[in-house]
Amino acid sequence: MEYRMELGLPEIPISKALTKVAQLHCEDLTVNHPDKDICNLHSWSNKGTWNSCCYTDDHAKASCMWDKPKELTSYNFPGYEIASYSSASMTAEMALDIWKKSKPHNDVISNKDIWKEQWKAIGIGIQGSYAVVWFGNSLDD
Repeated sequence: MEYRMELGLPEIPISKALTKVAQLHCEDLTVNHPDKDICNLHSWSNKGTWNSCCYTDDHAKASCMWDKPKELTSYNFPGYEIASYSSASMTAEMALDIWKKSKPHNDVISNKDIWKEQWKAIGIGIQGSYAVVWFGNSLDD
C-alpha cells in the first residue's frame, strides 16, 4: 500500500476471501512445486480441494486461475493474481521489488493499461519461496 500511495493511488481494502485464496495458493506452490517448464506460477496442483490448473504463458486457460476465488470462497467474482518466486526465502520487500521491475505485474499493482479500474479488494500470501497477491474488482460479501 505504501507503493500505491507513492503513486497517488488509494489503499485497497483487505479481503478475507482473497487472502484465503492467496494463502492456499502459496501453500500449494510451496508443497507441490509446479513444473515451471510447462505450467507457470498461476497454476494449481491436483493435490487439494480445488480443480487443478496448468496456466501457460499464452493465457489460454486464464479462467482456471481467475475463477479460483469463486471456487474456494464465497467471493463470487473473478480474481487476478500476481505471483513471484525466489530461490531464497521470500519477503514482501523482495516480491514487491520483483513486481515493480516487471511491467505487466507493475501495471496490475498500479492500475495501468488494461487494469485501469481501481481495485476494491486484495489478498496476500507469502510462504517459503513464494509470494502471491490477488486483486478483485468487488468487495467481499
